[in-house]
Amino acid sequence: VQLQASGGGLVQAGGSLRLSCATSGFTHATGWFRQAPGKEREGVSCINRSDDSTYYADSVKGRFTISRDSAKNMVYLQMNSLKPEDAAVYYCAADPDLYCSDYLSAGDFSSWGQGTQVTVSS
Repeated sequence: VQLQASGGGLVQAGGSLRLSCATSGFTHATGWFRQAPGKEREGVSCINRSDDSTYYADSVKGRFTISRDSAKNMVYLQMNSLKPEDAAVYYCAADPDLYCSDYLSAGDFSSWGQGTQVTVSS
């Protein structure tokens, strides 16, 4: 499975961005992770193909929304009310067997896209 992330950029605090992840091949769980300089990679959100169930890290609940368009093989992350602490390189990841639920572990995902930079100015 190949993944292609896009949509990052520079935005002011309080603004919005939508990240896109183009997938090729079958995936079940597709997730977004982020990594800021000097910090560990953090699971942000995930969606399951079988039932469209979703997971969000507490830090983004109520502000980020993950969705997918199966016809286009796309997964999106709509990010609203962005904060400076949301700034990071965002990665999409996928796995054909994983059912993501209450915690995202990077090691559970078998395929990764390149990162897309999100910068939030205060």
